[in-house]
Amino acid sequence: MMYAFVFPGQGSQSIGMLGDLADLPVVQNTIKEASDALNLDLLKMMKEGPIEDLNLTVNTQPVMLTASVAAYRAWLDIGGAAPAMVAGHSLGEYSALTAAGVFDLADAVKLVRVRAQAMQNAVPVGVGGMAAILGIDDDVVKTVCDNAAQATGEVVQAVNFNSPGQVVIAGHKGAVEKACELAKEAGAKRALVLPVSAPFHSTLLEPAAEVLAQALVNVEMKAPQIPLVNNVDVKVETQLANIRDALVRQAWHPVRWVECVRFMADQGVTDLVECGPGKVLAGLAKRIDARVAGHALVDQASLAAVKELLK
Repeated sequence: MMYAFVFPGQGSQSIGMLGDLADLPVVQNTIKEASDALNLDLLKMMKEGPIEDLNLTVNTQPVMLTASVAAYRAWLDIGGAAPAMVAGHSLGEYSALTAAGVFDLADAVKLVRVRAQAMQNAVPVGVGGMAAILGIDDDVVKTVCDNAAQATGEVVQAVNFNSPGQVVIAGHKGAVEKACELAKEAGAKRALVLPVSAPFHSTLLEPAAEVLAQALVNVEMKAPQIPLVNNVDVKVETQLANIRDALVRQAWHPVRWVECVRFMADQGVTDLVECGPGKVLAGLAKRIDARVAGHALVDQASLAAVKELLK
């Protein structure tokens, strides 16, 4: 048995996230550490919201990172062993890098807040959009996006390859809506516009990558203590310059999650443990690769159960 820890991105946040994990001293200390770095009460936001504040990208990104790192520290605190590998979906890559010791938590939360602000500034609210396309092949989704882009003269691209038959697209709002229409005509079971404020991972976010590149220059980074599979190249990098470069490109390139999970399975990983709010990545594991089982650390009971299972 060989396990990897995976960290979720935006979309898994909710009021009451972390459940009774939030009662653990190690979790409270982690949240305080991040709150002090940002001068923001993250625990109150996680427990009470309001949801409108929690869903603002500039809040969601540091909140998700903090919650994920807190859950990971809770795992270590009960004597759980460090995983053989880590990976994170989109924003979750920053949580994974923090767990792997590349970033200090205080630096990481400040960095993702800069990232979030840069992403929002790159495309004003209402101009961009994203949608989930379910039930058609990746290549069909790409063709649909090309046709919608041609028809509208705008940008729309496949940006998150989440599992076979589940692809997220992003770009200009009108082009995304057109692509949804064409996807349904091409046999998609669903084409669902997502409630997000920016077209994440599309080429429209290239200006955000430039801001991120500047911010990364000023953040101290250390060599990873755990191999990390990145989103943009599906590769384990050890050189800090390469890790930095991959993060910059990740902002405006697709998340290749299906390939990341298969890569880990090829290395011998049998179990994926999702660390942080929600169970999305744990649920996708088996659908992506039958060799891999998924588990999620969402409360104290699951923390104990996963430890028992993986010992």
